[in-house]
Amino acid sequence: MTNRPAFSNLCKKIEEGHFTITGELEPKKILDLEEIIESAKEMKRTKKIAAANVTDGPQGDAYMCSLVPSYKVQEKAGIEAVWQVTVRDRNRVALFGDVLGAAVMGLKNILVLTGDHTALGDHKKGRAVYDLDSTQFCDMLSKMIDEGTDLEGNELKGGKIEMNYGCVANPNSNPREPEIMKVGRKVEQGVDFIQTQTAFDIDEAKDFLKDLEQFNVPVLLGIFPLKSYGIAWYFDNYIPGVSVPKNLLKSLKTAEKENKGDKPAKYAAIDKINIEFFKPFIEEIKKTTKAAGIHCMAVEYERLFDPLLKEFEEYTYL
Repeated sequence: MTNRPAFSNLCKKIEEGHFTITGELEPKKILDLEEIIESAKEMKRTKKIAAANVTDGPQGDAYMCSLVPSYKVQEKAGIEAVWQVTVRDRNRVALFGDVLGAAVMGLKNILVLTGDHTALGDHKKGRAVYDLDSTQFCDMLSKMIDEGTDLEGNELKGGKIEMNYGCVANPNSNPREPEIMKVGRKVEQGVDFIQTQTAFDIDEAKDFLKDLEQFNVPVLLGIFPLKSYGIAWYFDNYIPGVSVPKNLLKSLKTAEKENKGDKPAKYAAIDKINIEFFKPFIEEIKKTTKAAGIHCMAVEYERLFDPLLKEFEEYTYL
């Protein structure tokens, strides 16, 4: 584990031993950030979510950049952001410049990702960059934060960067050994935390968390509450390595069919299914593993946070 100070409130809460919850926001093809900011405010109101991830072109789609909404979320909603940055779209010069800009804007968390290839997105002719891979980007961040230089050793002037950064890990990887090795290489560069991709199988999740214990880095396990059968079906069929439990798929499909034409009843039924599935899941992770917390990817599903997290402690944020 890195000796870097906990600059962010997220890392401070983890360091203090709290079982820490993060949420997720997804700016898409938008010019108005009001809905994103309102979603962030809903997270803040729970008093149980330490920070909100802001995604960076998930699935290779052309969406709003993640930097500006990360800043606006902190400014307007008062909740700390986790600025997601992929190496897919930027070379080392652009990455360096964006990190400097983010530091000046007061962002405290970066999540490093490789990024889904553009061939998967809605601009399939787009050329991916991948000048640096995610491990090399971690190295660059450590040099910027800890040594005050760029990758070539040129000195940064006018102050110090006070940011923490994390990497991702995939609990659905098969075989698992290469994934653990990839995570290990990033840990060697000095990551402060790990957030995992979506997990549905509790036994696989626990085994994966056990494998990550060797790195002595806080891990937030990813979960993805499913606000509709259509989303669940898409995840099961199109997200690599993710398998939604068949009984969960069936329950969501039945709930929508039985409550067709009655939105409040449908929403209540879907919420109940998610709470009955994920609440015991979270409690099991908290009680039986060394996970530092949960990354809850309930995008545009903030109404679920209060009932899902009501048993968890409230935080007082700086």
